Amino acid sequence: MLETVIPIALTLVAAAIAMSFWRLIRGPSVPDRILALDTLYVNTIALLVLFGIHLGSNLFFEAALLIALMGFIGTVALCKYLLRGDIIE
Repeated sequence: MLETVIPIALTLVAAAIAMSFWRLIRGPSVPDRILALDTLYVNTIALLVLFGIHLGSNLFFEAALLIALMGFIGTVALCKYLLRGDIIE
């Protein structure tokens, strides 16, 4: 069962990554692009977790955790820069 579900889920998450990347490039405003970047890293985390389940490797879970931390910090920094004009006060 898992042998058929994982490839389908990988395909759907890859399509979601492609659509968020498209919104990142074509976003009509800066907040749309920030939201697309946030969605892109969340989808990347999902892709890494699916790869980790498929291959049975713990390395992918650690990489997903690192991407989650970096993505959160990046989103907060971009939003702070957008609202205030500077990151460090």
